[in-house]
Amino acid sequence: MQPAAPLLLHRHDSLKTLDYSVLQQCMHCGFCLPTCPTYVATGLERNSPRGRIALMRGIADGALPLSKGFGKEMYFCLGCLACMTACPAGVDYAQLFEAARADIERTGVLRRPGRDWTRRLLLGELFTRPRLLRLAGRALWAYQALGLQGLVRAILHLTRVVPESWRRLELQTPKVQPRFSHELIPPILKPAGRPRFRVGLLTGCVQDLVFSNINRDTAEVLAANGCEVWTPPVQFCCGSLHAHNGEPEWARKVARRNLDLFPVAELDAIITNAAGCGSHLKAYGHLLKDDPEYAERAQLWSQKVKDASEWLVAIGFRPPAPGGPSPTGSRERLTYHEACHLCHGQKISREPRELLRALPKVEMVELPEATWCCGSAGIYNITQPEMSRRLQERKVEQVLKTGASIVALGNPGCHLQLVNGLAARGITSIRVEHPMSLLAAAYRAEAAKPASMP
Repeated sequence: MQPAAPLLLHRHDSLKTLDYSVLQQCMHCGFCLPTCPTYVATGLERNSPRGRIALMRGIADGALPLSKGFGKEMYFCLGCLACMTACPAGVDYAQLFEAARADIERTGVLRRPGRDWTRRLLLGELFTRPRLLRLAGRALWAYQALGLQGLVRAILHLTRVVPESWRRLELQTPKVQPRFSHELIPPILKPAGRPRFRVGLLTGCVQDLVFSNINRDTAEVLAANGCEVWTPPVQFCCGSLHAHNGEPEWARKVARRNLDLFPVAELDAIITNAAGCGSHLKAYGHLLKDDPEYAERAQLWSQKVKDASEWLVAIGFRPPAPGGPSPTGSRERLTYHEACHLCHGQKISREPRELLRALPKVEMVELPEATWCCGSAGIYNITQPEMSRRLQERKVEQVLKTGASIVALGNPGCHLQLVNGLAARGITSIRVEHPMSLLAAAYRAEAAKPASMP
């Protein structure tokens, strides 16, 4: 029987061909150890950034084979990049991480039929074809809206006839929005007055299906701050799922398609509200540096991609009136979880807090271990459910310590992880919100009830 054709299109050893100085930068000082969730959980050197880099260097040197054990180790890593924040030598762990996973997929050391089929369906089909993804989203929305999901879960218990991994996946199925981003946001949204800036808005893939309301809120906030917002109706996945899962050629393909959608040179900024996407979108310049047709545009793109909070603070956003109505209709205590790829990947921590502190009648309290990973990490909660659950429970415990009724965060994966974690504990008194939604709600409340009114 002939083995299935490999999904990936890259053919070169990534670890052996990357700039060797990146591997040499690690001084083995151990500063990364207490910041690594997997090392803290197990105490094993191989589960640490330092240990993983040593393994990578052994493979690059030809001293170690690229084994199944190495493959499992690299997929045990969350890719949270907390080690990069702690590293005094500035090791580019993100580059090493992606190179290692690309080699794992190229060599096929983890290949098995079910894994290959799932990767081909998700990475090769659904997340490279936005119309097909939306069609799947419509089907899922109908499944939920018609009550079939509840029927399956609570009455017929049909999920017991499928493998455990599928049952876990079904239980984590997010609620799909009835309308997607292109139905909520016009292709060009103009501000009330003369535009100060012209920006593009990225709507994402999962974000488009599950959090299209956050995309709409982001567009409204940008317009309220003098931005003319360009939102192409059909957009491609940013490619972070592909790059983080060892498929760099697929990541390059969707990157080129996104570059073709936006008039990059005509825009002042390209805005994303998803931390994981933003971290990867800012790396398009590196990803396509050897592409003669796209390299220059990708470099310009990387310079212009901004997280929504980063952009709003940079241009001097308009805070809601201090005495204005609360965005939620009542006084609330709020805390902020820092998505890994926003604080560690993009080094953005101050800006979201600045937006949140501007909300009227909202008390902000700091979250203990705010930068500690929640365990979502892309599809980590599916591939490594036990470690993901431990981190999820740890995060929920920290949230409960704050006494907050709102957890604000800026990444769809973290959002779903926190919602599921709170639901698993039966906690209904705490909501998870995106800063853009809270700011949009504050503007709407202000417009409906001017500050001077009692």
